[in-house]
Amino acid sequence: MNCHAELDPLDVSSLLSTDEKRHRDETARIVDEELLPLAADAFEKGEMPKAAVRAIARMGAFGAALKGHGCLGLNAVAAGLMVQEIERADSGFRSCASVQSSLVMWPIASFGSPEQQDRWLPKLRAGEALGCFALTEPLSGSDPASMTTRARKDGDTYVINGHKRWSTNGLSAEIAIIWAKLEGEGDGVKAVRGFLVETATPGFVRRPILGKMSLRASESAELLLTDVRVPASAMLPAARGLGAPLKCLNEARLGISWGAVGAATACYASARDYTKARSQFGKPLAAFQLVQAKLAQMYSDIGTAQLVCVQLGRLKERGALTPVQVSLAKRAHVAMALDTARAARELLGANGILLEHPPIRHMMNLETVRTYEGTHDVHTLVLGRQVTGLDAFS
Repeated sequence: MNCHAELDPLDVSSLLSTDEKRHRDETARIVDEELLPLAADAFEKGEMPKAAVRAIARMGAFGAALKGHGCLGLNAVAAGLMVQEIERADSGFRSCASVQSSLVMWPIASFGSPEQQDRWLPKLRAGEALGCFALTEPLSGSDPASMTTRARKDGDTYVINGHKRWSTNGLSAEIAIIWAKLEGEGDGVKAVRGFLVETATPGFVRRPILGKMSLRASESAELLLTDVRVPASAMLPAARGLGAPLKCLNEARLGISWGAVGAATACYASARDYTKARSQFGKPLAAFQLVQAKLAQMYSDIGTAQLVCVQLGRLKERGALTPVQVSLAKRAHVAMALDTARAARELLGANGILLEHPPIRHMMNLETVRTYEGTHDVHTLVLGRQVTGLDAFS
């Protein structure tokens, strides 16, 4: 279902370099051949297939934008196009890639010591190890400054106690980036530090979050740390204050903005093909005005979002991208994709609730995407503060 040529209403492809299109198309080929055949079954079983992790690693998507340690070193647009293709298969697959890249590898590359980088980045890039990011807690989501996880210095080690929740890749991860407040430095945002904690460390317990009706192909775990002792070398030396994990999240949100377009593309293509093939009252469903109106809205919205993604990528490549711009895109694109998925499911009628068609799966996944990495409402307030100069968070 590689529909670049037929779903490019604003000729965004003309803005791409030959290398960018090559990486996009090669990723699309692997998605079509290896990820899409796994998606529905992975969602139904509620598991992240090891074959999907291997495929994502083989295409180079883990840490694609990083330089060195075997990473591809792609520009922001090429890396974003890869994410877009992966989410065309499933948001859970993209979440695995996004967390590994933006929330584990990027902070190690940005805040870690050379020793930490040399040890972990090659393994994470190759998919030989998975990592997870642990900031959210049971009572601390949109307000991470209220975290209760604490790290205490004890000689040449740190002892960590706390409870983290909604950690993607957390069940299989070999390494976890744990964000905690360092005792003795107050209770404010400046006390926040990041630690690379090996999940086999005594006192580190992880449990699956069961009963999910969304992102079922993505591992979601709660992590319990009871007197987990790590060496001083486990601390990310350049990560000081809450700004460090928030920078990681901004990296991830940009990927989400690209990925949502991929999910919308899959839903649009499914609805278009279905309504052209199914006839009622003597003609294809696609010949009815109301059906065409829905398809036209999807087509228009996806085209606009494609253009925004490329612009954000170019801004990032110039070092000019702002967190507010990322909030704008994350908020708008996920809402657009969710509207597209709902309309596509409706166009498929009763068959729209079957997993053999992608809209219901994407629709349910996007309900999570709407509320993670900053909820829709939190990003609304970010934009509200930008346009008014007034903070409505408290």
